[in-house]
Amino acid sequence: MIFVCHLTSSFMSFGGINNMTEQNEMNIIEHLSELRKRLIITAVFFILFFIVGFVFAKDVYYFFKSDIDFPLHITGISDTLRIYIKIASIVALVGTIPVLSLQLWLFVRPGLTSKERKATLRYIPAVVFLFVLGLVFGYLIFVKFIMPFLMGLNDEMFTEIFTVEKYFGFMFRIVVPFAFIFEIPIVTMFLTSLGLLSPKSLRNMRKYAYFGLLILGGIITPPDIFLQLIVAIPLFLLYEVSIYSSSIAYRSRERRQRAFMEGK
Repeated sequence: MIFVCHLTSSFMSFGGINNMTEQNEMNIIEHLSELRKRLIITAVFFILFFIVGFVFAKDVYYFFKSDIDFPLHITGISDTLRIYIKIASIVALVGTIPVLSLQLWLFVRPGLTSKERKATLRYIPAVVFLFVLGLVFGYLIFVKFIMPFLMGLNDEMFTEIFTVEKYFGFMFRIVVPFAFIFEIPIVTMFLTSLGLLSPKSLRNMRKYAYFGLLILGGIITPPDIFLQLIVAIPLFLLYEVSIYSSSIAYRSRERRQRAFMEGK
C-alpha cells in the first residue's frame, strides 16, 4: 500500500513536471507566434510604403534634384529601375519605422504594468522624430558640405559626369546612417530602464565614446578634418543628450523600485 502511494505520488510529481514543461513550451510557442504576427504586419506595411514610394519616386527624385546644379545621367537601361527601387526603399524605411516601433511595443505590452505601458508608449514618437531628424541632418551635411568639398577637389581638372545611380547611392550611404545614429538617446534610455546602463557608466565612457564617434564621423565623411569636426560635434552633443536621457530613465527606475519596496 505504501509502495502504491509512493508510486502514485511519483507519477503525480512527474506529471506536474511534464505539465510545467508543456506550459513553458506553449508560452514560448505563443510568444514566437505573436512575434511572427508583429513581423508580418510590419512587413506588409513596408511593402505598402514601398509601393507608395515607387509610385511617387519621380516626385522624390525631383525634390532631391532641386538641391544640385549639375545634370545626372544614366549609363544603362536598368539604371532608372534601380533608382526607383532605391527611392522606394528609403520611403518604405521611413514610413515603416513608426509601425515597427508600435509593433514592438504591442509585443512587449502584456508583460508591462499600466504605468510602464504609458511610459514606453512615449518612446514611439521620440523614435520617429529622432529618425527623421537624423535623415534631415545627414542630408544637410551631404548637400552643404560634403558635395561642395568633393566637387571643389576637381577644380576643372576632369570632366564631371554624374550618374543617377551612383549619386543617390552615395547620398543614401551617408544620410541613412545618421538616422540610426540619432536613435542613441532612445537606446540608452531604454537600456537604462532595463538596468543595463547608468548615467555614471556613460560618463565614465565619455572619452572612449567621443573617440569612437570621431572615428565614425571620419568613416561617414570624406577625409577632411573640417568635415569630420562638423559631423563629430553634433555627435558629441548627441552623446551628452544620451547621458541626460539616461539620467531621466535612471531616476524613473529608482522611483519604481522604491514604490515597489514600499508597497511590498
